[in-house]
Amino acid sequence: MTRIFLFAGQGAQRVGMGRAEFERYPELEREASDLLGYSVRTLCLEDPDGQLGNTRYTQPAMYVVNALAYRAKLEESAPPDLALGHSLGEYNALEAAGAFSFGDGLKLVAARAAAMARITGGGMSAVVGMEETLIRFLLLRAGFDTIDLANLNTPQQTVLAGPLDDLAEFGTILEDAGARMAKKLAVSGPFHSRYMTPAAQEVAPLLRATAFGRLRFPVISNHTAEPHHQNGIAELLIRQIDHPVRWAESLQPLIGDDSEFVEIGGTTLTSMVRQIRKVKVAA
Repeated sequence: MTRIFLFAGQGAQRVGMGRAEFERYPELEREASDLLGYSVRTLCLEDPDGQLGNTRYTQPAMYVVNALAYRAKLEESAPPDLALGHSLGEYNALEAAGAFSFGDGLKLVAARAAAMARITGGGMSAVVGMEETLIRFLLLRAGFDTIDLANLNTPQQTVLAGPLDDLAEFGTILEDAGARMAKKLAVSGPFHSRYMTPAAQEVAPLLRATAFGRLRFPVISNHTAEPHHQNGIAELLIRQIDHPVRWAESLQPLIGDDSEFVEIGGTTLTSMVRQIRKVKVAA
């Protein structure tokens, strides 16, 4: 049996998350709060200033809760044979594998979050019930060269990124063409698209200066959908910011009768596994 851990990313956050983990690991909670300059516990459990949905705060909060939840999981079971994380979750997968310490990973995530939060003026839309190839054809036919495919989540779920007006107009075209849904997401920017290149360039020097530890188990890259190579982690994390998350492609080779998936930080990724498995079995 191959045990595969999945780490949730932005979008899985909710007020109240991490309560048990903060009680279990108070020293790590204090370390995180000291590094961030605010109480991550208060942010996650109470969100008094309504910041948990702000990218600048969401990413560090998710990273901390994921990392603590992983430690709790290890107290009851063995480490995974392999791991991957969705967007921000990739940092948790790498931290779990030993690429960097909890604190060093949080510093990288905080820098990434701040850089991405500075990119505004666009958004993202989830398209459900339509294959990627048809979406690309419709984009080309309609002349929407401002919209990028950002998250290739399952064969029937794709997230687009670009200017808000263009996403809304193209969403109508998608639904007219048979998509079950084209829905605007509650995010502050066009993540994993060409519009994030300034953020990638901002974070690049910090990532390139990081000395990554040797991985204890393989971690799949969002950018390549293949395992990270020890000497190429920084470049793939840089490119992850302004390139698509190739999630379905990452999971498809892993889904089999001898695979056990364990999600850390949410339930959405497990649902995606079921959708991809269903398509794979039917093929």
